[in-house]
Amino acid sequence: MTYEIAQELDTDITYGWLISYITIGGPADHAGLHGGTDEVVVVSSLVTIGGDIIIAVNGTRITSIDDLSSYLEEYTVPGETVELTIVRDNQTQNVLLELAKRPTSAVQTT
Repeated sequence: MTYEIAQELDTDITYGWLISYITIGGPADHAGLHGGTDEVVVVSSLVTIGGDIIIAVNGTRITSIDDLSSYLEEYTVPGETVELTIVRDNQTQNVLLELAKRPTSAVQTT
């Protein structure tokens, strides 16, 4: 997330990880997470917006994809259930997600 993306989403959340795509049948799909729905140009880059924003995992604040990846690698294992704090439509909510092995490829869903 950046200030410019937050402006496109009409939100004040400028940190976290915006979900662009999810894998059909994967853990994010089973947990009910939403991927992006629209593509817009932000600071001359194409960005998929409209998905959930992950702002915490098990209460640990996530400011970027690096934070998310590091947390999952260091503190979790496949099969474990984590609590994600997400922002959807400017509302914060918690979602339980059972981790699996990382997929080899992602498929876009809307």
